[in-house]
Amino acid sequence: MVTPSADQAIARYRVLEEPGGRDLQALAELAALVCGVPNAAINLITRDHQHQVAAAGIDPSVCSREDSMCAVVLDDPAPVVAPDASVDPRFAENPFVSGEIDTVRFYASAPLVTPEGTTIGRLCVFDTEPHELAAERAAVLEVVAQRVVDVLELRLRSRQLELSQAELSRSNELLTLFAGQVSHDLRSPLTAILANAELLASEPAVVADPAVSELVTATYDAGRRMAGLIDTILGYARVGSEIERSVVPLDEVLDHVLDDLGPVLAQRSARIARDPLPEVVGDPTLLYTVLQNLVANAVKFTPPDRMPEVQVAATRDGDGWRVTVTDNGRGIPPADRDQVFALHARGDRSVQGSGIGLATARRAVEAHGGRIGVDDAPTGGAVVWLVLPDIHDKE
Repeated sequence: MVTPSADQAIARYRVLEEPGGRDLQALAELAALVCGVPNAAINLITRDHQHQVAAAGIDPSVCSREDSMCAVVLDDPAPVVAPDASVDPRFAENPFVSGEIDTVRFYASAPLVTPEGTTIGRLCVFDTEPHELAAERAAVLEVVAQRVVDVLELRLRSRQLELSQAELSRSNELLTLFAGQVSHDLRSPLTAILANAELLASEPAVVADPAVSELVTATYDAGRRMAGLIDTILGYARVGSEIERSVVPLDEVLDHVLDDLGPVLAQRSARIARDPLPEVVGDPTLLYTVLQNLVANAVKFTPPDRMPEVQVAATRDGDGWRVTVTDNGRGIPPADRDQVFALHARGDRSVQGSGIGLATARRAVEAHGGRIGVDDAPTGGAVVWLVLPDIHDKE
């Protein structure tokens, strides 16, 4: 395999085109706090420039490569520590040290290396006062630098997954194959982020500093949220392949849904009313996914100043059963009712979400030979309905 140049690798991450984001900002702040200095920067080095994509203590900026301190030691595979850069022959004449641009004295950095082995920059910490840096803190700096690359990799893989899903959305077989192929690529950097966040949480330097500990916790929580998003995306990709059919008591499925959503329902003081539900023929896991998404959405999209009231019911519909989930939220305008079932559609962008839940529900219902849609509710909210085959149709 040909190793890409640093410029090519940086371009693939698109990090120079998009905001650095809270995750990279948190890692820069974490590096500064762990090393006990006021300033840190995630520096990506292209052929001509140094780009600070996130920073702590300073505003991110761009400078020429020839002025960059990190460019001087770019190819050093280990952490570099200069307690006083003004007497270090590598940096003494650098404009960031000499006073031409700044008067940096303490400088330390660790390399940012992609999985293909390309060094794209360095995570550096610095101060205008000389410092020593204990070896264990330099080691933590190197771990944080590795997490920076993990975040960039995770963003890249997530973009690739979303683009590929859009291209393959009409092919269940290809989507299922694709889900299996990308699962490892997505989970490897995420697993590293979570594992190392847990390790960092036990480091003495982190335990002793509440601010650092809070940042590590924030990084771990962000990783957990990303894990949930990956599960949702991969779940969408897998829905629609060959399903296992059995007799499914929907009342039992709803029991499990309400148990699992218990904390969310309690937090919103949601009221759930339910009528007896029938038995249908289908895949219990997929039908759980459908009801879980519909009930969760009914609560989530009810305005925060209103107590959610959700009704789950079923009636006969020709040769099948019509299951309805009715809420007292804002409702869905007729013009938007087809679009809300599209992948990544967001009916209300003031509510956090991936725009995948209803798309997954539609694919699962259609895999059962059923159909799904939205009507107005008497309460002013929405009725999301699905029609499933009757158990007797298969006898």
